[in-house]
Amino acid sequence: MSGGLLGLLFLCAGCHSAPPSPAADSSDQNFKTYPLRGKIVSTNPATGEVTLDAQAIPGFMEAMTMPYKLRDTRILGELHPGDIVTADVLVSQSADASVFVDHFVVIGQAKADYVPKIQFHVPQPGDKVPDFKLINQDGHPIHLSQFRGKALLITFLYTRCPLPDYCPRVTRNFAVLEKSLLADPALYARTHLLCASFDPAGDTPARLKSYGQQYIGSADPNGFRHWDFAVPGKAALAPLAHYFDVGLTNEADGTITHTLSTTLIGPDGKVVKFYPGNEWTAPELLADLKKLYPSA
Repeated sequence: MSGGLLGLLFLCAGCHSAPPSPAADSSDQNFKTYPLRGKIVSTNPATGEVTLDAQAIPGFMEAMTMPYKLRDTRILGELHPGDIVTADVLVSQSADASVFVDHFVVIGQAKADYVPKIQFHVPQPGDKVPDFKLINQDGHPIHLSQFRGKALLITFLYTRCPLPDYCPRVTRNFAVLEKSLLADPALYARTHLLCASFDPAGDTPARLKSYGQQYIGSADPNGFRHWDFAVPGKAALAPLAHYFDVGLTNEADGTITHTLSTTLIGPDGKVVKFYPGNEWTAPELLADLKKLYPSA
């Protein structure tokens, strides 16, 4: 079975407060993230490491083959020598400067007959987005097709996420983007923002409204006219997460292990660009929106 453009996303410790490996035991949660692409050379269950022949990582290191500590050693059995992967290199900003890898996506399999436990769709430009339905912060049903004719940016979070570089970071970036759009009335009128929760059990409309108001900076009911915070029902969560490449597992301690996913959907309801992880910036998204509307 070919990995190809679908990608094979293995659930690693995103927002996970019960770390399974020594590398994740540090109390320091301030990490700088670098995107990695390379080939797996070997894995070592005894040390919880994977040796990667990695391409150059801009701003961090030249192309090099070296062992990396895994943040979640449970995925070792899902990785095989020869697999082509992308991942995140997380570098602690504390004095110890510990380094480990997380959020593996296998984009080329060494073992063609290997079928992973979980597969996710990776949005590709031109893909038609299904008409997913959610409930927003006001308790009103919304669906993605209602935003046709506008560019829609959708990202995923849950309000109890404990790591500042995950859900809070992407929401802060959306807040910066919202202010930039407000300063450009023509572009503002042609766009919409949506933060979708993947925690139907915890993120009620009231909780989402309170959370959203912190980032919008106002309790004005009109503050959500351009930026919705919404949650799917339990039955709709799995297909929504699958389509947008959001890896989810519910942990025994009540936290949710997840990946980060942001997608730009064009006015025609088709994918324009997919932004995995948290390295994208508000100016980058603004520039991509302006490309859709050069005359705005």
